[in-house]
Amino acid sequence: MVLYSLLLLPLWLSTAAGSMGVPGCRIRVTAKGLELVKQEGLRFVEQELENITLGDLHGKEGQFHYNISNIRVTHLQMVHSDLRFQPQQRLAFDINNASISLRFRRQILYWFFYDIGSINTSAEGVHIHTALELSKDHAGRLKISNSSCNASIGRMRAGFSGTLRKVYEFLATFITSGMRFLLNQQICPVLNHAALVLLNSVLDTVPVRNPVDDYIGIDYSLLRDPVITPDTMDLDFKGSYFPLKDENRTLPNLAPEPLVKETERMVYVALSEYFFDSALFAYYHAGVLRMELAGDQVPKDLDVLLRASFFGSIMLMNPSVVDAPLMLQLQVTAPPACIIKPSGTTVSVAANLGIFLVPPNEPLVQLSSLTMDARLSAKVTMHKKALQVQLDLRRFRISSNQSALESLALIPLQGPLKTLLQLAIMPLINEKMRKGVQVPLPEGMDFTKEVVTNHMGYLTIEADLHFSKGLKEVIEKYRAASGPRPTPRAA
Repeated sequence: MVLYSLLLLPLWLSTAAGSMGVPGCRIRVTAKGLELVKQEGLRFVEQELENITLGDLHGKEGQFHYNISNIRVTHLQMVHSDLRFQPQQRLAFDINNASISLRFRRQILYWFFYDIGSINTSAEGVHIHTALELSKDHAGRLKISNSSCNASIGRMRAGFSGTLRKVYEFLATFITSGMRFLLNQQICPVLNHAALVLLNSVLDTVPVRNPVDDYIGIDYSLLRDPVITPDTMDLDFKGSYFPLKDENRTLPNLAPEPLVKETERMVYVALSEYFFDSALFAYYHAGVLRMELAGDQVPKDLDVLLRASFFGSIMLMNPSVVDAPLMLQLQVTAPPACIIKPSGTTVSVAANLGIFLVPPNEPLVQLSSLTMDARLSAKVTMHKKALQVQLDLRRFRISSNQSALESLALIPLQGPLKTLLQLAIMPLINEKMRKGVQVPLPEGMDFTKEVVTNHMGYLTIEADLHFSKGLKEVIEKYRAASGPRPTPRAA
């Protein structure tokens, strides 16, 4: 029994690993991409720390009574900072030897002497270490699930102004000690709120399960927690499409896993054949892979050629039907299939073409039913964060569903029908696909300098990142739903 269990263990392990799912889309962020995020993140941290709110400070030392109010941050200097990947699903953010300048109003009473003025202080040798833990939530969205923070202030300096400046400087020790305590108590709550609430509101802008158009939607839910190494972070997305009228109908993913090995660019996106097959499957079951051309929509030359090709059949019909307008009904008969090779990307399509006469106020009269096999080339591009595909007809073949003899007779129609597809139908398809599909990036972040490379069974898009909007701008858009800032602690 034990031996039997050991023999089944490898099979069980492979099944357990496979049950997590193969991604249709994988995104890798490298250390170079993280460096760009650090620059924008540092600006965001400075903006958040500038909004620190400190309570009033008051006390008594001998005959001196003092009150400190209207405390505000006037300047931050953060020269030394570092954002890095840390295994165990973490990002580590360090700020070293920073300085924070503050200005506030003082009120001092000594016996019968009363003095007011301003105080400029600076916190120097400020060190902040923040660790952000990343994971997928129940909806499959990337989230900052935990934030830990440590902050310390090396020293505080104070400068006085006013008539009794020299007299009051000995109070600096009491005032700066209190200020140091208050400031140190506020840094980490502000940064934890920024991470768990504000930055998560930015991650909420990443599409997870959204409509693509009026017919299909896409599921970008994460399959697992991010995989983080010292140099990279890999995110595995489901990358599956579904018809909006039947969201539970999806294509099983049996395609090979898309691989990313490079680390030279800021970001890499790998898309498997499944990513594209799933879209074609969803469109097919949404019932939109069909088209009708009737009357004046049928090119005149093709109308004449079709009537000549089926002249014998038409002449045997009722005379009232002979001059009726033509109708072409094109319907795909099975979900098209995408094949990705290093040499290029192709899409194979099988369809039926029905040729009818449309007499007024009478049922359609079928002239013929043709089987069409077509191969399209697909050019995949990325613009900002929109994935776009342009199709071009490369190979086309028709045959009759009625007889082999009729198939031979239809050979002269192949050229005109191919021209019809190229000039009338392909532009319509490409126009509908011009909008593209958004890849899972937060709002305000786009790709630049994209390069698409084909591999066997998948393709990769390497790119740099660009912030079209600052984090603060995106956060302010969603701040109303984020909740209030943390309440300052009492001294």
